[in-house]
Amino acid sequence: MLTDSDQTMAQSAVLRHLDRRAAGLYPGPAYEEWAQTMTQVTIDYPFLAQRLREWSLFRAITLSLPWQADDLLASSNWLQLKTAAGTNTEAIEILADAGRTKRIRNTARTSLNHRSEN
Repeated sequence: MLTDSDQTMAQSAVLRHLDRRAAGLYPGPAYEEWAQTMTQVTIDYPFLAQRLREWSLFRAITLSLPWQADDLLASSNWLQLKTAAGTNTEAIEILADAGRTKRIRNTARTSLNHRSEN
């Protein structure tokens, strides 16, 4: 697919595939092998490689695996927004305080408020 002459369309199709597969695989052990394979496929495509790294960071945050706050704060709006609406209180607190955009900070604060109400 990535050898297609229309690189915009090719990378868009791969991104859509990557997002769908990662969303289904990230909670389980099959994610790691899949991510290793996808790392080889996306190595020459910076945006796709970044998205894969961010899925791995999202997985770590969501599953309470080791992760670094600096990596979250340096991540894209896509990941920060996804994480702000997620379940990891520590990550949400970080984004409520220092998220990249006002929307991310507000989403994180709303997530925290919902948690305190429950």
